[in-house]
Amino acid sequence: MPTASNGSVSLYYDRDGDGAPVVFVSEAGFGGWLWGWQHAALAGPYEVVVWDLRGTGRSDAPVGPYTLETLVADLEAVLSDCGVRNGHLVGCGLGGAIALSAARSSNRVETLTLFGTAPRGAAMALEALFASPDDPQALRESLEAGLSAAFLESQPDVRDGIADWRAEGDADRAGWQAQVAALEGFDATDWLVEVTQPTRVIHGGADELVSPADGRDLARRLPRGSFRELEGAGHLCFIERSRTVNDRLRGFLEERTNEST
Repeated sequence: MPTASNGSVSLYYDRDGDGAPVVFVSEAGFGGWLWGWQHAALAGPYEVVVWDLRGTGRSDAPVGPYTLETLVADLEAVLSDCGVRNGHLVGCGLGGAIALSAARSSNRVETLTLFGTAPRGAAMALEALFASPDDPQALRESLEAGLSAAFLESQPDVRDGIADWRAEGDADRAGWQAQVAALEGFDATDWLVEVTQPTRVIHGGADELVSPADGRDLARRLPRGSFRELEGAGHLCFIERSRTVNDRLRGFLEERTNEST
């Protein structure tokens, strides 16, 4: 089992494929399964790296609360262990905040793709996403906060599969609370001008946890930011609109890769 270390904390990661590295940073409480649809689409032409935040899945879960600086240092440890010198970061919610902060401080970040992310922690109301991994019914019901009703109604098998993955890989209450504590006081509005990497902000138009207006504001404040809204999709829009998202993500990565060669 590949792991990176940040001090005494062991961080589990999985890597697959060749080519330019694409590193995924999960939403609070969710395991690396969250990016399964993107992993399947990108692994091969790209090296895909998926990891569990501290407090989640197969990574260590030291007592919290965690700071954003600590989670960024964890990401840096994973990038270092994987030998990533120029990586494309993809994050959602808390993962988006981690990716933004890493882009400001690290020379290993080439581009950003951010889902359901706001420039302020106070604008990300993530509580409704949490459910205990020991409660199958709560796991299924809490998906209503992250996915649109239309998607859940039309994809009952996917809902059941996600609930099973969550039971195996998501954080418990202590881990989740330790992670979301990192968003307290997070306000990037004064330093977003320092994030000069090309950044694509993608937001579900029906996101009930992070307003699309905040995603649009984030993109507007970034020197090289662009915004795309997926009408009718929820917070986890990269799951329910995976084909559209994967096409756009591949196009964005190909464009950036061609620029650097």
